[in-house]
This record gives sequence, structure tokens and C-alpha cells, in this order.
Amino acid sequence: MFKNLSEKPIAEVQKEQVAKWKEEDLLHKCVSAREGAPSFVFYEGPPTANGKPGIHHVMARTLKDSINRYKTMQGYQVKRKGGWDTHGLPVEIEVEKQLGFSGKQDIEAYGIKEFNEKCRESVFTYTNMWTEMSDRMAYMADMDHPYITLDNDYIETGWWILKKAFDMGLIYEGHKILPYCPRCGTGLASHEVAQGYKMVKVNTLTCKFKKKGTDNEYFLAWTTTPWTLASNIALTVGPDIDYVKVRMTSGDNEGNLFYVAKGLAAKVLAGDAYEVLEELKGRDMEYWEYEQLMPFCVPDKNKNAFIVTCMDYVSTEDGTGIVHTAPAFGEDDYQCGRKYNLAVLQPVDERGEYTETPWKGRFVMEDGLDVDIIKYLAEGDKIYKKEKLEHNYPHCWRCDTPLVYYAKPSWYIEMSKLKDQLVANNNTVNWYPEYVGEKRFGNWLAEVKDWAISRSRYWGTPIPIWRCECGHLHCVGSRKELVELANEKIDESIELHRPYVDDVTLTCPECGKPMHRIPEVMDCWFDSGSMPFAQWHYPFEHTEDFDQLFPADFICEGIDQTRGWFYSLMAVSTIVKGCAPYKNVLVNDLILDKEGKKMSKHKGNTVSPFEMLDKYGADATRWYLLYVSPAWTPTKFDEEGLKDIVSKFFGTLRNVYNFFVLYANQDNIDPRSFTVDYAKRPELDRWILSKYNQLIHDVTEYMDQYDHMRTVRAITDFVAEDLSNWYIRRARRRFYAEELTEDKKSVYATTYEILVGVAKLIAPIAPFIADEIYTDLTGEDTVHVAFFPKADMSLVDKGVEERMDIVRALVGLGRGTREKERIKVRQPLSEVLVDGKYEALIGDLVPLIMEELNVKKVVFEQNLDQYMNFSLKPNFKTAGPVLGSKIKVFAAALGKEEPAAFIASVEAEGKTVMTLDGEEFEITKEFLDIRITAKEGFAVAMENNIFTILDTTLTPELIDEGLARELISKVQQLRKQADYEMMDQIVITVDADDAVKAAVAKHADYIKSETLAVELKDGACENTYDLNGHKTGIQVARV
Repeated sequence: MFKNLSEKPIAEVQKEQVAKWKEEDLLHKCVSAREGAPSFVFYEGPPTANGKPGIHHVMARTLKDSINRYKTMQGYQVKRKGGWDTHGLPVEIEVEKQLGFSGKQDIEAYGIKEFNEKCRESVFTYTNMWTEMSDRMAYMADMDHPYITLDNDYIETGWWILKKAFDMGLIYEGHKILPYCPRCGTGLASHEVAQGYKMVKVNTLTCKFKKKGTDNEYFLAWTTTPWTLASNIALTVGPDIDYVKVRMTSGDNEGNLFYVAKGLAAKVLAGDAYEVLEELKGRDMEYWEYEQLMPFCVPDKNKNAFIVTCMDYVSTEDGTGIVHTAPAFGEDDYQCGRKYNLAVLQPVDERGEYTETPWKGRFVMEDGLDVDIIKYLAEGDKIYKKEKLEHNYPHCWRCDTPLVYYAKPSWYIEMSKLKDQLVANNNTVNWYPEYVGEKRFGNWLAEVKDWAISRSRYWGTPIPIWRCECGHLHCVGSRKELVELANEKIDESIELHRPYVDDVTLTCPECGKPMHRIPEVMDCWFDSGSMPFAQWHYPFEHTEDFDQLFPADFICEGIDQTRGWFYSLMAVSTIVKGCAPYKNVLVNDLILDKEGKKMSKHKGNTVSPFEMLDKYGADATRWYLLYVSPAWTPTKFDEEGLKDIVSKFFGTLRNVYNFFVLYANQDNIDPRSFTVDYAKRPELDRWILSKYNQLIHDVTEYMDQYDHMRTVRAITDFVAEDLSNWYIRRARRRFYAEELTEDKKSVYATTYEILVGVAKLIAPIAPFIADEIYTDLTGEDTVHVAFFPKADMSLVDKGVEERMDIVRALVGLGRGTREKERIKVRQPLSEVLVDGKYEALIGDLVPLIMEELNVKKVVFEQNLDQYMNFSLKPNFKTAGPVLGSKIKVFAAALGKEEPAAFIASVEAEGKTVMTLDGEEFEITKEFLDIRITAKEGFAVAMENNIFTILDTTLTPELIDEGLARELISKVQQLRKQADYEMMDQIVITVDADDAVKAAVAKHADYIKSETLAVELKDGACENTYDLNGHKTGIQVARV
């Protein structure tokens, strides 16, 4: 006996399955079942456990889990080590909020030791929630032995990697202009900056810088950051750019003389009249002097200040062609300052607050500060123009604070030296989709910047560089080395975080003085990028089997990781091994709401993964997320779509399974106990087996290409349309047969084989129902150690498929016509006309068409045109934009064509070429407005050049039979509502008008045989029903 699928609530059923899998250690079972098999290496990108999981994590983990399960079923051994990302500013910021801190000064007053202990406690805040989500969605990874970035072993490997880079001469300390977050008090690496851009509206100013020694001559310079004007030290021009000196002849500045780029003068001075007095090159103005715009900071007397400089980076794309220069706040400005020995004015501290100026103590990005600055400048008549501008400005990806470009010392890995190797390594990787690797990531690597790895923070991997006051540096690469070199008495159990390692000193081999560790910690992206090595504590362990653990065959994360984890992995691996750390990368995009908007808490459009798992279960949620769109495009999440998947796919699959089990148990049949030669099976069976084996072939190809959407759509269509809507529906009467004939054996064997196979096909994506169906049908432990089906291409018969597919197309068109004409399927019609060219191919399948369309006759007509009228015109909406003025010529040309032949040609070829006024155009079906109408008494439908024409005339005989069929349908519904057994016999009572009575009398035997009725009688009935407009009482009673 086969078991029925559980009827318990889906969440309850799946929780029971999770408990069972945990008890039997399913992950271990999957790994040990493939002992000795080729390995498939997967790297888990570590989440931060101090944040709650969201629906986008379900998406990412579904993609990962499905590939790992698929590869296991393909015969690979797939070890899956989970991990936790536990360092970095996101953790510190969370703890600061808990403690009510507002910055670094509060942390240091509290104590680094105490603060880091709080950070260690907080990183696992939501571990239980993550574990619950992972369990409930069947994400299978080893979370009992995860890698954790705060562990000493993990940190030690990070030290070893950094020492390797140090010994390669790649580590240096530089004083560069660095994107700096004043809230977090630390700089950001270039790949971090790329993650935080936002559109902001700002006030832009074109300021008047007065030329020294003149009364009314000014340089016009434009800025989008008024707060940096207090630091202005130079005006920069392009040496080869043409400039003009103009006199204003109208407006508020009438009589003033301005310098501006010649090509921008009309735009900058728009609205006011002027005359050009002189033209000159930028280099002609070099070292000209001007007066300080905002006299709050005093420059170093030994440095140049308030001069015109020349640099090639100046352009005339926007602004005035004259660039306000503040070396404290821009990389180009900084380089200009070095070239011209410019003074640096720095009235802003590390918190992003003014230390001088009338706005001392205010954050430079504070709302309203720019207005106060504008008021100050306006009072001194130093503004020529002000405008609002919306532009992209970088914000801190961790705390959302606008970044300040700030001259600060930082430690770097000189990745620019490895640029060619990085690009070459990336070229060995298969990216899904390709354009992410080629464009987004490839272009990033081609312009790679040195990696700013130091953070002036507390909770992170301490940078293991010790410095002596004499300038000597030493990088420590292990705990053993630290113990051997330390002046203090320590052992290898030393905690490798701050402040413990800060207390360790070394002796300088150059001068003998004590060396102290530099105070910075590592960029936490370096932690995650080190995971291929650090998760195994390499090279301190696993040196003998590391080639089985590296590189990864597969990784998968969101598009936002292109310049995050994907980059840090590639950078670290290129340093350590000189090769790419991964072979295949699947990139998933954002989950949006149903309107296509980004989800956020303040918009109230987020989706709780736990709520979805409670309502619909993991299988449906996983399936839906992959069904909507390719993983690498944004996915719109609409709960109505999820409900549709539950009904269309999972409901259909359950119905097919339950149908099979009902009859197999009733007949006490086990299809495993007999075999039926494939060649001897009926054509319908051979058709579904052909479709099934083609499905296996296609799904294998899709999964090998990491194309989940095509996988789930192909399986959904097969189960819903091929298996349920056609095969089971057409074959159901074969299950009813009383004797175990070869035909009955065949339908059971075919259905059983396909159900077992479908369970295997869906197992990587829908692990719960797949396991339930598979174990119930086979008696084996689990589907998840079974092998993925292999297509038997000898059973793929395109001839059989073509015949059946034509029949299905004809039936679909005929049913569509019935719906359009509002003629029920239960109402018989006299005939359907189809193209005579199909007679030789499908003539023997006429009974099938008759039954499906409920017609008395199928006519193969050689000349369908006599029943139809064709109309052929341009589709102006699609053809108009392409053909333009030639649309009328196109309309005239169509008018000369024979519509039926022209449509058939376009349908067959997909396009045709037409010459319109001497110019060739490719004409597709989308350019055509095709209208087909039937002659009186007929209804026509056409798709892909296949036609059906239904004779819609209803004779009295057809009307009577329609009434009888309606009665049968209502009786079957009443049997079901009364919960009668399938073979229970009944008595039917009918209270009807004369028309229905006549129809019932005429078709009494047919009604009885279809409903297992022993008697049909007249009489009063409690309930009445509508039979094609006839109010009829119907009642059934079990005998």
C-alpha cells in the first residue's frame, strides 16, 4: 500500500520533516553517501548574525542549496561548511546604539576591552532566527562546525595572508585622500564606496574669486560642496583650454570683469549681456594670484596659497572651466597641491565638524549649513549664481552618513601591481550572467585601486604590523611567531583581538628599542575574502588535502557583492595562490515588492520569510522565487503569484499523486512488481515518456548552466499541462478497468516511473514534497541521496510528440472557441473542421479529438478558406515607429497580398522581407493586425498557422444531449459532496420541466452508466440547479 500525502497544515508537516532530517543527520548522510566520489566545492558567503534574515536571504540560500543538492544527486561529494561574519563596523554600530554612544570618544572612555566584549556578545544576537529560517527552508549546511571570523584560528590565517602580502612588498602606509565616514570614524576602501551611492539634492555655487590687485576682476569657479570653500587654496585651469576675459554689460554684475572657459561662457553667463575683451590659454594664467574667498584659516607661510594652477584633469563638460581646489578634500586637489607646494587648510575634524569658521562644531553635511554659508558669501557679494542640483553622492554603506574625502594616513595593499593578474584570473571564471563578470566586475578589476585595508576602529582583526620609532616594520604571521618575538611572557592561547595584542611589544632588530603594534584593525572584507583559507585554518592545518578544498566550484551571492565579497575573495586568492578562488559564480539581484520598488522597513513593503513559510511552506516559497524571473534580474515578490504556484504546480502534483495512490491501493497494484516493454506501451504512454525524458535532458542542461527559472518553468509546464491536464486526464479511464490488462499495467508503470522521476527532478528545489513522494513510492530512506534522473534519449520520439502536440493544439483552439462563444464543453457540437494536411498524420486520433472537443465528427477540410474571411492591415502601434513615413506604403502593399498565404508565410518563417519605396524592411507578425472571421454558423480560431473551425449550430438532438451531460455533472458533484465511495450505486430523483424530462428519458441509459445509478425517477426535490437555463430539482440517494 502506498501512503497518502499528509493532510496536516504545511508548516507542521515540514517542521516534522526537519526534525526527522536532523535526527538522521541528513547532511552527513548526503556527504558520506558520496565518499570517494569527485568533490564539488562550495563556499558559503558568511552572513552577519546581528541582523535579522529577510526574504532576500531565502532567495540566495535557495539558489545555493538547490545547486548543492543537485550536484550531490549528480554523484558529487558536496561538503557545505557554514560561516558567520562577526567583525566590522556594522557590529560596532549596533553595540554603540545599545550603549547610547555617539562616537569613538565614548568607546575609548568606556574601554576597548569592555566594548569588544559587548561586540563579541552581540554578533550572535539573531543566530537562533537564522538557524530557524535555514532549517525551515531546508537550507543544508554544516552549522554545527561553522567558520567564525572572530576565532583565533581564523584570525591567525588572516595574519599569515597579510604577512605573505607584506613579504611580497605589497603593504605600504600612504597619506592619500580617502573617503572617510565621520560617524564611524574610519576610511573606506574603493569597493566599499561603490556600495553606498545615493541621489541627493544640493545647492551649487558659482563663486567670484577676486583677482589680486584689481577692483573688479574675478575668476568664476563652480562647486557642489560649499562647505569646502573655507579650505580653498587654489583655482585650477586646464593648460590648453581657451579662456575669455569678459565685461558684463547688463545685470547685477554690470561693469565687472570675469574669467571663464570660452566654451562655457554662454552657458555660465546666460541671462546677462557681456562683451569679450580678451582670449587666453589656461597656461597664461598660471601663478596669477587672487584674494582668499573666506578668510578663516591662515595658510603656512612657507607654502603657496591663492594662486592659479594648471592640471590636465580640468574639463569643460560642466562648471566654468575653473576648478575650486582644496587639497584637504579631494584626490585631484591633493595631487595638485603636491605639484605646486600648496598649503593645506583643514578646518574640519575627524567627526566631520568645523573647528574654525563661524560654524564651528557643526557637521559639514548638516541640513541648512549650506544655506548659512550662502548667506555669508552673499553678504560679501561673492556669489555669481546658485542652483539646485541632484547628483549621486557616496554615503557610508554601514551607517548611511554622507562621506567626506579626507587626507588621512592609511595602510594599503598595492593591488594595482596585481591588476593584470587579477584580470587574467577573472577570465578563467564562468559568470552567470556573463555580463557581470565581463562588465561590472571585469571593468572594476581593469581599473583596480590599491586596497585601503586599515580601519581606525576596535572590533576586527588587528593588523599584525609592529613599528619601531626608528621606522622599522615587522609583520607577524602566526601565534607561534608572536610568542617567540614577544618581550612579554605569553603563549599561543593569547586572545588575538584588541586590546590584548596591543599590549605585546617586540624588540627592534635595527635599533633595539621596543616595537608597538600599529593601532588599526583590518577591513572586515579582508576577513571574508580570506575564508577559502581561514575556514580550514590553512596553512596551519589541511595542507595535505587543501587541493580538495580549493578553489570553489561554485559560489553565489547578490549583485551588491560584485565589489564586496567577490572582489575580496579574488584579491586575497591572487595574493596567496596566484589564481581565482572560484570557478562558477551565480549572481542574484534584488527582491523588490510587487510594484517593482525596493523593499524597506520605513515603506512597510518588506516580506517576512517566516510568515511565507508558515502560510505556504518552504517548497512553494523556494519554487516561486525561482519561477518569477532569472536569478540575475530583480525579482518582484507578489504573494498572489506565490498562491498561484501553490495551486498550479504543487496542488496539481498532489492531485496526480493522490489519484495514482487511490487506484493503486484500491487495485492492490505495485508497479514495481511487473515490467511492460516500452515499445509495447500505448501511444499516449510513449508520448508522455518522450516528453518526460526530454524534460530530464532539458532540466539537466538548465541546472548545469545555473538557470533555475527555466528549470522550474519547464517542470511546472510538464506537470501541469503534459502530465495532469493531458496524460492523466486522457488515461484516467484506464485506471478504472476491472482486469489487470497489459494496458492497465502500462498506465500504472508509466505513471509510477514519472512520479518517482519528477520527485527526483524537483528534489533540489522542493526538498520536502519531493522526499515525501519519493519515500512513499519507493520505500527508500530519502530522495536526497538518490541519483538525478538521466534522460533515455531512445525514448524521445519526436514523431509521437508531433502527432500529440498537433492534437493538443487543435483541442486547445477548439476549447478556446467554445469559451469565446460561451458554449460549455458539456454541450455537444456536430463537427469541427481542421486542415486536411493533417489527416495522414493524425487521422487515427480522431476519436480523441471528438471526445476532447465533444463533437460528433472531425472533418479534414482541404479548403478551409471557404469557411473564413481574412483581414490584413498594419499594426500601427508596433510598425509605425519602425516604418515611419512608409507606413502608408506598407498598408498599400499589404492590400495587394493574398491574406491567407501571406499570414501562412510569416507564421512559417517568422518574418518576411518587403521592399517599400526602394528600401527593404523585415516584417514580423508583430507588424500585422490579423483578423479572421468565420462564415455564419461557424467559429474560427488560429494560432501558429493551425486552424480549427467549429460548427456552432445547435440541433434539438445536440441540445438534449447537452442537458443530459449537465445532469451527469451535477449528480457527480452531489455524490462527492455526500462523500460516497466511488463504486456506490445510487438512485436519482429529478423534478424538471418537459424539455429536461424528454432529454433525460432519451439518454437514461447513458446517465445511469456514468453515475452508477440503478434508477432514474420523477419526484419532488429539496434543492434545484440550473441546467443550461432550466431550473431542475435533483436528489441522489445511496442504495
